[in-house]
Amino acid sequence: MSYYFNTLLKGKSFEEAIELVTEELKKEGFGVLTEIDVKETLKNKIDVDFKKYKILGACNPHFAHKALKSEDKIGVFLPCNVIVEEHENGQVEVSAVDPIASMSRGKIDALVSLAMEVQEKLKKVIENLNTYR
Repeated sequence: MSYYFNTLLKGKSFEEAIELVTEELKKEGFGVLTEIDVKETLKNKIDVDFKKYKILGACNPHFAHKALKSEDKIGVFLPCNVIVEEHENGQVEVSAVDPIASMSRGKIDALVSLAMEVQEKLKKVIENLNTYR
């Protein structure tokens, strides 16, 4: 079982990809709570050059609330991370966490149906990005 879904965006810049991902997440009820610039962080903290790579912490407040009411420790899996990375050849890849895979590791059976709903929405985000290829 893979722990993520992904797609390659052809002909889109890194910055365009972040805008598209943010738009598609909004369509599915997610907002971006956090944005971690891994390239900048690694350069500033340990003086390492790294490719363009951002982690977007996406959250759908309705799903988060349901999950937290069912299991208060579920916060260790929140928010749902989506990464945007630029490869050496200039191609941009977008990947989203599979919430079922991450929750199955924690064996949280009470949240399986909720995880399936979130999974469906995140898969839709990735699938919708394919229309921009």
